[in-house]
Amino acid sequence: MLFLLLIGISISLTIQSHSYHKSKVISSANFLSGGVYQRMNNVEEYFSLKIQNEELAKENARLKSLLFNQKDSTKIQEIDSIFGVKKFNIIESKVIKNSYSVHENYLTLNTGFKQGVKRDMGVINSLGIVGVIENTSANYSTVLSILNTNKLKFNAKIKKSGHFGSVTWDGKSTGFVQLIDVPRLAQVRKGDTIVTGGQSEIFPENINIGAVEKIYISDETNFFTLDIRLFNDMTSLGYVYIIKNKDTPEIKQLEKANTDNE
Repeated sequence: MLFLLLIGISISLTIQSHSYHKSKVISSANFLSGGVYQRMNNVEEYFSLKIQNEELAKENARLKSLLFNQKDSTKIQEIDSIFGVKKFNIIESKVIKNSYSVHENYLTLNTGFKQGVKRDMGVINSLGIVGVIENTSANYSTVLSILNTNKLKFNAKIKKSGHFGSVTWDGKSTGFVQLIDVPRLAQVRKGDTIVTGGQSEIFPENINIGAVEKIYISDETNFFTLDIRLFNDMTSLGYVYIIKNKDTPEIKQLEKANTDNE
């Protein structure tokens, strides 16, 4: 013990009295402490990823809200800027269950009517369409997936030409949906982008869906049917955004009045 103490004292005196030795010790200490701090920081960053992802989801929701409201007509933009009225609100959420192996697929989200989620709200993510809210509880909701052969059909268009059709799913592949009833006059090519058409109260116009993969003529309708490769990977979904259209109640009430009059 005495020997080790004397060795320590002698090394300390040597370092303090010689600048070269002192600089080497400081350099080595910085290298060791820097490596330790770097590893500690990596661990802290790993455990903070969840919080960072949640913050990014909130920021994306805010930006999408601004984007969708800017796509409205000039009249709506003027109203937004003067009175602060926005047509679309965005609710961020997360997929906690996802089915994609059957013909009627659903997702479950960790937000419900307490967070403002209601039936028939559109659900998207950063890449495109996910589905439509079907049922809600206090803190959870189920989504009718775009991969559903029986229930989900919505308006979409060829972005380049503006020709409309309806999106359905034939149940064959999780990577493709179909755009049906496209007029034969439509100028369409493989690789053309398909987006929402905006002819419903669920989705704003020009949200990405996918790209044209195959074009053929339906024997039943004599219209074009397009196979659309989805931009989304529907088998791997995380954070999503629920679109709340404030005009939906007014639109539904008007449509109901027209139906009743008929």
